[in-house]
Amino acid sequence: MLKYVKHNLETITGVEIYPIISLTIFFTAFVLFTVWAMTYSKETIKKVSNLPLED
Repeated sequence: MLKYVKHNLETITGVEIYPIISLTIFFTAFVLFTVWAMTYSKETIKKVSNLPLED
């Protein structure tokens, strides 16, 4: 199965850029979400974490 997929991908020109683009997008999103989580206010985190326990 992999042999057929690999052969099809080898025939596409410029296909080697797609893994680089996807890694860049994933890494950028990961860094942005990490920075967002670190800068979130502690009061808001406490408020949101208690929402399921409230009536």
